[in-house]
Amino acid sequence: MQVRNLNKPGRYADGNGLYLVVDPSGAKRWLLRVVVHGKRRDIGLGGTSLVSLSEAREKALSCRKLARDGGDPLAEKRKKKREIPTFTKAAEQVHAEHKASWKNKKHVDQWINTLKEYVFPHFGETPVDQVQTPDVLKALGPIWLTKPETARRVRQRIKAVLDWAKAAGFRSGENPVEGVEKGLPKQNGRDSHHEAMSYGQVPAFIKNLRASDAGETTRLALEFLILTASRTSEVLQARWGEFDLDQALWTVPAERMKAKRIHRVPLSDRCLDILKRVKVIGTGSGYAFPGRTAERPLSNMAFLMMLRRMNLNVTAHGFRSSFRDWAAETTSFPREVAEMALAHTIENKVEAAYRRGDLMAKRRGMMNAWATYIVEEKEADAASS
Repeated sequence: MQVRNLNKPGRYADGNGLYLVVDPSGAKRWLLRVVVHGKRRDIGLGGTSLVSLSEAREKALSCRKLARDGGDPLAEKRKKKREIPTFTKAAEQVHAEHKASWKNKKHVDQWINTLKEYVFPHFGETPVDQVQTPDVLKALGPIWLTKPETARRVRQRIKAVLDWAKAAGFRSGENPVEGVEKGLPKQNGRDSHHEAMSYGQVPAFIKNLRASDAGETTRLALEFLILTASRTSEVLQARWGEFDLDQALWTVPAERMKAKRIHRVPLSDRCLDILKRVKVIGTGSGYAFPGRTAERPLSNMAFLMMLRRMNLNVTAHGFRSSFRDWAAETTSFPREVAEMALAHTIENKVEAAYRRGDLMAKRRGMMNAWATYIVEEKEADAASS
């Protein structure tokens, strides 16, 4: 009755920060004054024609509890006003926003197609703010052991969508993908999906590689990859304009590097010999290691198929591990020199901020030593015998 009878403009306290505000026009509304993150905030709870005193008190209590627990009632109110997208809609939005930055068209298609196949049937229509760890577990469980690599990529993509949802204000709290593996069985061989040859076997492999019946360009490209400890795409996409043979230097542009930073690679004498040879047998292509036509580089399956024909259960990428183990176990080169040779990102942000150079002089010595180990010493042994 008091609420109904108050007509004089002003603010009337009900207690605990709740007020009845009577405007000069005679309109009446509820207002809550509460401290959120150390700042005083005024939150409207609605007019008296729609919200009764008891309802206003309930709303005020809920807001005070949320603020006390570190939340923001105004932010929650705004979020409820926005339409919360389903996981499917959120995934499509993330895909649309990021696909322009992905260079590999196959990856662009696979990114959304794997979610369509393995995730959307389970919780695609669930509002993105309601997706929880059991939902993620339900989607990953059927493929975790049968398709381990795909499952790990799907998990990463689910996480990316939910991270986006949090950044966009649709979610709060921890990403439910975190810790989901605790509910999944251990994947066999997870730590060795890039099968690597032990460094002690690499010299003999180089000898067998040269004697194999594979195409000469493919053989030379793989040997070049091993000598430079580079990634497959970096070698296959290499163009002649990136090489300075006089300075024995290969500069890989940022857009072709995983870390999106220019990477300079010192070239050993054997690397220079390989480049000179592929120049002679090449087709005038802009690529250092062209495929069947001058317009295209070697296929990214070329190394894998050649290694399979040689009956080897290893990958081209695994030779980076061979190089890393050799450097750690048989040389006195500092760890950071080997890591920089592999173009690995420096995880320590402080160290990364202070390191401006790329240790070129030390890396040149390391790569020459690696070439000597896997090529020149064995050739010397063969000559003496």
